Amino acid sequence: MKTTDKPITVEQIFNTSMNKVWSALTDVQEMRQWFFDNIVDFIPEVGFKTQFLVQVEDRKYTHRWEIIEVVPNQKISYTWSYEEFSGDGYVTFELSEHKSATKLNFSLTVTEDFPSDVPEFTRESCQGGWDYFIKERLKKYLE
Repeated sequence: MKTTDKPITVEQIFNTSMNKVWSALTDVQEMRQWFFDNIVDFIPEVGFKTQFLVQVEDRKYTHRWEIIEVVPNQKISYTWSYEEFSGDGYVTFELSEHKSATKLNFSLTVTEDFPSDVPEFTRESCQGGWDYFIKERLKKYLE
């Protein structure tokens, strides 16, 4: 992913309340159920930082996150980088009411280019990964 790429976006409707979706996005116990099971800690407060290791084949990805924006029950954004690789970006999860359900708008914006020779950093891999997490894992968890 490069800074010149359009942001990755995912939109999903969940047949549950905004409070339940917000909790799934911000409560570390719930995040471990659908997102990454090894998230050490997560507190939805601006300035909070966390990191945790994910291994893919022989490559290590120490995820580093810092919360940069929080509007309780509506929006959370955090930076996303890796200890082992160059590159930086931020993700935003934004919730809104949709009839009797909740609509999630997700985006990933790159602010510093990620290496182009790492398969997980291609646009296709990133889009596929976020589609999987939100449209499959989170949807199954919530519904």
